[in-house]
Amino acid sequence: MSDRPHPTYDASGYWYASTDEERGVEVLNSLRRYRAAESEMRRRTRTSMKMGETDLAAIRFLLRAQRRAETVSAKELADSLGITSASTSVLINRLVRSGHLLRHAHPTDKRGVLLTATGDSDGEVRATMASMHARMIHAAESMSADESAAVVRFLTEMTSAIEVDDQGHDEAR
Repeated sequence: MSDRPHPTYDASGYWYASTDEERGVEVLNSLRRYRAAESEMRRRTRTSMKMGETDLAAIRFLLRAQRRAETVSAKELADSLGITSASTSVLINRLVRSGHLLRHAHPTDKRGVLLTATGDSDGEVRATMASMHARMIHAAESMSADESAAVVRFLTEMTSAIEVDDQGHDEAR
């Protein structure tokens, strides 16, 4: 018996002793493929719903707030999307015209407006994304506890790695 580590076999058909760098590159390439697939899924969803990226982000933000029984003002929506108040006004008008959003008088601020996504919007988002979400949940639930912990740790570390600018400063400041 040999004490040498057993080489692994890669998909290209070559035997090699996998290095940390090779494993790292493989993981990052898999992450890039996932990001590309997710980006394409979002494009298909926007196309299916005839919406732009900001429109869909606004609807999703409002639906999440509604599930938590939270109200949303135009300013809160603008802050969440990182857009100006002028852009928010245009966005709100467009989503009201398309039947995806409703304006409500603010109960305490006579000039204020609260926003909600319509029931049709909720149904449209669910119909468009339900089967994809089910497949994603199935993939996540099929992992063992150790595999899940490793993925969460990796993604947390990747998030930290990209939240730092080239000078080593946290970009959130």
